[in-house]
Amino acid sequence: QVQLVESGGGLVQAGGSLRLSCTTTGLTFSMISMGWFRQAPGKEREFVAYISWNGRTYYADSVKGRFTISRANAKNTVDLQMNSLKPEDTAVYYCATLYSGTYYQSASYKYWGQGTQVTVSS
Repeated sequence: QVQLVESGGGLVQAGGSLRLSCTTTGLTFSMISMGWFRQAPGKEREFVAYISWNGRTYYADSVKGRFTISRANAKNTVDLQMNSLKPEDTAVYYCATLYSGTYYQSASYKYWGQGTQVTVSS
C-alpha cells in the first residue's frame, strides 16, 4: 500500500524558514520522481518544486531561489526547505509521485499525501 505523509508545517513569521518532509512507503522510491504542490484557500493547486528520480530539479518562478527540494533515497523521503517565506506562501503543501506527463501539472501525479499547513504571518 502506497502512503505519503507530509510533516514540518506550521506558523512562521515573514522572512522565516520551514523544512517540510514527505515520507513514503510502499514505493520503489529511488525510481520515482516527486513533486511538491500547494493550495491556498480559494485557489487552485499549484506546482512548487520537482525532483526527478536521478536528482534533476525544477521550481516554480515564485519560489525559485528561496525553496530547495531534495531527496534521501535511503530514507524514502523528499524534503522542501523553504527560506525567506512570504505571506503569499501560505497554503496547504502536498507531496506527490509523478506518474506520467509534465512535471508541473498536478494531473501527472498519481499518489498524494494528506498535506501539511504552512502559515506565514506578516
